[in-house]
Amino acid sequence: MKNNLILSIIMLISSYNFLISQNFRGLDRSPMDKTYYPTSFRSTEKIVEITYSRPQLRGRTFSEVVPDDKIWRTGANEATIITVYKQIQIDNLILEPGTYTLFTIPKGNTITVIISKPNSNFNWGTYSYNSDDDILRLNVPLNKDENSLDVFSVAFSASSEQPKIFFGWGLKRFEVPFQVVNWI
Repeated sequence: MKNNLILSIIMLISSYNFLISQNFRGLDRSPMDKTYYPTSFRSTEKIVEITYSRPQLRGRTFSEVVPDDKIWRTGANEATIITVYKQIQIDNLILEPGTYTLFTIPKGNTITVIISKPNSNFNWGTYSYNSDDDILRLNVPLNKDENSLDVFSVAFSASSEQPKIFFGWGLKRFEVPFQVVNWI
């Protein structure tokens, strides 16, 4: 009887430890997301993929979170990653298949879009950003929209004639046109 009582206590303590060790984190405040081009889920051959985290304004403005003239990871947490599966052209630069980091610098009514070679450091935020790794800097208009987006969003246009990458957060919007090289 005494052995059964001791065994029961040991089992109770063990099951309690198992239960309390299973505490899962809550939902990330800036969850990671992906967007693809072509946008159709029927298309299995993707050309470009962007992986980014989606911060929320939560009552703040874009300029409070992303100050003018400062490098921004274009999202939250890790730097935004652009993966190219087939050659694309942005401005006069041909991007070969590979993985790149995407940063931006807002200034007034323009924003500088920066595509960099990924470096050997883990790209958390902008801490490992080095302008020597930049392969493209493109100034595009930073427009104002009447509808506010509380959560940072990136999307591709569905057009194959002039595909674009759209970025939006708060009332701010900007876009980056690109071409697919030798798309058959």
